[in-house]
Amino acid sequence: MKSTSFATGFLLTLGLFTACQTTKPTTTDPAVQTPIWQSDAYSLYRDKVVQGPREARALSATELVSNYVSPANDRQNPRIEFKFSINGKDNEMAPGLNHLLVAVPRPGGGPIETPPIVFGQRYVDATPAAADTYLAPNTAVKIRLDLRPVLADFKKQGFYTTFKGDKLYQQDFKHVYIAGGTAPLSWDFDNLTNKPELEMKDPDGDGIYEATLTLNQPAATKTTAASWKKTINTADFPHYSSDYPLADALYNLALEEARRAVEPDSTFRTGKEWAGVWTRDVSYSIILAQASLQPKVAMKSLMRKVSPTGRIIQDTGTGGAYPCSTDRIIWATAAWEVYQATGNEAWLRKVYPIIRQSIADDVQNAYDPATGLVRGESSFLDWREQTYSRWMQPVDIYQSENLGTNAVHYQGNIVLAQMAARLGQPGVAAQHRRQAANIKDAINQHLWQDDKGYYGQYLYGRTALVRSPKAEALGEALCVLFGIAEGERAQQVVSRTPTVPFGIPCIYPQIPGIPPYHNDAVWPFVQSFWALAAAQAGNEASLTESMAAIYRPAALFLTNKENFVARNGDYAGTQINSSNTLWSLSGSLGLVYKVLFGMQYQGERLVFRPFVPQAFEGQRRLSGFRYRKAVLDVEMTGFGNQIASITLDGEPLPDAAVSGGLTGRHKVVIALSGVAPAPQPINRVPNRVAPETPTVALANRRLSWSKADDSEEFQVLKNGQLVTTIKATEYIVPAGPFAVYQVVAVDDASRESFASEPVEIGGTPQQIQLETVAPKATQLYKGYSGKGFVEISTTKNPTLTIPVTVPEGGDYALDFRYANGNGPINTNNQCAIRTLRRGAALLGTVVLPQRGVAEWSNWGFSNPILVRLEKGTNALTLAYEPANQNMNGEVNQAMLDYLRVRRVE
Repeated sequence: MKSTSFATGFLLTLGLFTACQTTKPTTTDPAVQTPIWQSDAYSLYRDKVVQGPREARALSATELVSNYVSPANDRQNPRIEFKFSINGKDNEMAPGLNHLLVAVPRPGGGPIETPPIVFGQRYVDATPAAADTYLAPNTAVKIRLDLRPVLADFKKQGFYTTFKGDKLYQQDFKHVYIAGGTAPLSWDFDNLTNKPELEMKDPDGDGIYEATLTLNQPAATKTTAASWKKTINTADFPHYSSDYPLADALYNLALEEARRAVEPDSTFRTGKEWAGVWTRDVSYSIILAQASLQPKVAMKSLMRKVSPTGRIIQDTGTGGAYPCSTDRIIWATAAWEVYQATGNEAWLRKVYPIIRQSIADDVQNAYDPATGLVRGESSFLDWREQTYSRWMQPVDIYQSENLGTNAVHYQGNIVLAQMAARLGQPGVAAQHRRQAANIKDAINQHLWQDDKGYYGQYLYGRTALVRSPKAEALGEALCVLFGIAEGERAQQVVSRTPTVPFGIPCIYPQIPGIPPYHNDAVWPFVQSFWALAAAQAGNEASLTESMAAIYRPAALFLTNKENFVARNGDYAGTQINSSNTLWSLSGSLGLVYKVLFGMQYQGERLVFRPFVPQAFEGQRRLSGFRYRKAVLDVEMTGFGNQIASITLDGEPLPDAAVSGGLTGRHKVVIALSGVAPAPQPINRVPNRVAPETPTVALANRRLSWSKADDSEEFQVLKNGQLVTTIKATEYIVPAGPFAVYQVVAVDDASRESFASEPVEIGGTPQQIQLETVAPKATQLYKGYSGKGFVEISTTKNPTLTIPVTVPEGGDYALDFRYANGNGPINTNNQCAIRTLRRGAALLGTVVLPQRGVAEWSNWGFSNPILVRLEKGTNALTLAYEPANQNMNGEVNQAMLDYLRVRRVE
């Protein structure tokens, strides 16, 4: 909590400011005292934001004060849920089953500690705690784990079988951690290996592991500055002024942070806490504002993300990055934005072959000919548990087909077509226009939801794909902006996609048991794209709400944070955060350039399509805006999204468009019509959580699962299609051929869980042991079948010829049992990739993601490839081809146990 002296000083400062202010409007004017926008959560005024007892105010265009204090440490629940984790995996108990410790003082003042808890056996503390009891500051707890049954299995048989049925081999056993929901605990299993304080130790070697934690540490309370005053010269950047002191100050704050976001080597810095250039961060930032503001830095930053072979670099990510993640192609849209802003032909010729080669690789590795969609992780939502079901492994994420990522690939092809046309290659332009049209059609066919009025999150599954009905904010916005959703459909997306009181969450509804970061969070840069979409769809209510949602956190926190918690608007409750974040500050600037003034690059011209909500009507000026070889000073009055008049140097400006050939300094004057567009609704809802995903067991053709408290009924899916909706928690599977079953839990508001992990029934898989077609590897790994396994790398067995004999022709699913211990499942860049062919015909790309650091006895399956096989012997080849280069460039390695062949008809 801030001290009383700060509060007194804050109020005194505000009082002195009011007393000394001589220019209008004064704080007694009704226009100042009336909120521009308000909800039950907060209110926005011309010069301030008020959220309960917290307030931020603009003292001038270059000074802000705030008394915001994070509530993160207030009234914490003493009921501590946790789990144990071997090697940083969620491998102790089924989802939804956690241990419980009640962290309240013990009778007699004894220490708070658990008895030794047997790994895999749930512990529930029966200590009573009144409803109004909260977790005391600096509460020390000792948690003890009895790992002896696991160690006994290691000694007896060399492995331990987890609740999922997976075998954890002794040689892969590295560490034991504790995960949980109360800081410093975290449910982010993938990153436990980066938190040494959460590792449990067995100092005396008796098999009882211990960890002592300090909960609710006041010293860990996160704070931001109480005031901001401009100290950096930004005179070379465009100057903005309006009738709204808060907006002016936040613009100048963003300019100053934009200056700070440049490294000494003239590349962008991702955030105050994070150095380095990230493909998606810089690309989205360039699209929002930086192509106009700092084009030279934008160029250098983009080129930093190009490999020596001339391909766009995918950021490190799930399973070893590309092609589990494929959103690198947003680089293309950013590169085109830079060209349009600068007219630099040399830049265009430099980036064109890079984009063309990268898309060619993606076509081979990630484009799904069956659906027309592109595979790969959600764009920017690159933290597995935050947006995917817990059962999904990196290979399942590769197999999924996400809305935002597909929107990015659509636009990447549009951009390449425009570049090709500009460079005199009409054939290439036509090819990529067709490719873009195919993706657009597929998005509207497979992801559109008529009943909801917005797109689904992604298709996911294994041999049969289902659609996740969750809203995905960035993808929804990009579909509107890029023209994938047109006309009435675009308006539907903006008016019906759920928003919550503090903004538009990354996904909706939220995933249970996952702490805020992408889940249960609002990201200001996404909110900025949502504002652009609202403006394009002509939805004034949505745009006004978005502007408030962008101004509120920047003003209260006095910096452009990367994210904040959706349920309470606080920056301190998310798993990771940073001040001075590049894409957040770029979104704030983009609100001025691309929304209020409506400046849009259209090839060889700059077009004005302004949208000023009536709540923000008035005069505004933007001076010193650079467009190619021209400098524009723009004045605008009024409100609405229709231009009553526009002049360039006093002469009417046809189409409200400035030619790319304009040079010198010029004045643009815009008068808006003062007519608000026809009202459109918004879908503001409470921030809610979806039901827990069912865990389904199969025995004697009977599917069974447990019922969570918030589940009302269950949908049973067969091969991705709804079979029945039932109240019961079991389903008898009828006899028949191969089929895949899943179960979806539904609550009383029709919110759906993720579909359960696919359960396959029927058919007898064939195994082709690969040591029969290539030399057996010599490594002493465990857990393989048959007589051995085969190593593949860039030099070892770069091509395998595999005869597959089937008794009858038909549709088959082919996948490989493999191991890849080159890195963790959540980051790094050593995903192994191979191409599967029959003769010259491409059957698909085999993706072999990382499964754990040095865990070479951890076996799993690659993505299934659905193919038509002829009766008899089919000669297949598995080869390392140029398109299979991963982001590491050197290490592209895996161990292959066998090829699995399943009839799926």
